Amino acid sequence: MHGLALLAASVTVIGAIMVITRKIVVHAVLYLVVTLLALAALLVMLGASFAAMLEIIIYAGAIMVLFVFVIMMLNLGQPDSAREKEWLRPRAWLGPGILAAISCAELLYFISPFSASAHSLAPITAHDVGLSLFGRYVLMVELASFLLLAGLVVAFHIGRNRTEER
Repeated sequence: MHGLALLAASVTVIGAIMVITRKIVVHAVLYLVVTLLALAALLVMLGASFAAMLEIIIYAGAIMVLFVFVIMMLNLGQPDSAREKEWLRPRAWLGPGILAAISCAELLYFISPFSASAHSLAPITAHDVGLSLFGRYVLMVELASFLLLAGLVVAFHIGRNRTEER
């Protein structure tokens, strides 16, 4: 289990570094999805499968759709046809694909019935997560939602000003 945790942690760190260093925003979003999936794998290894599923549904799903929407709304960079040709090259998908395959393989191995360490930890239930989020940390959850809302409003205004300038 320690080897799998180290592998998931290294995929997370590599993915996070790639998010920061990519010049093309869509590539950074792909690496961010991989990073979030690797974090979900780490949560499953820690016995927090419910938190891992929330991570996949909320962050790797809904928040990434929001990011792609903002990227499309801003429409920065090259013309659409040149940008789409760049996205379809295997070079753009190779890195995130390899890291995602590693994360998915270790996640599938860990939740398989053959893994002895999968059932050795006490599971964290939805009740535990709800008590944590809406108990001590309710202010932090609300502040994070306001931060996301403020980011969306700023992105909208930046995008609107750029289209008016054109």
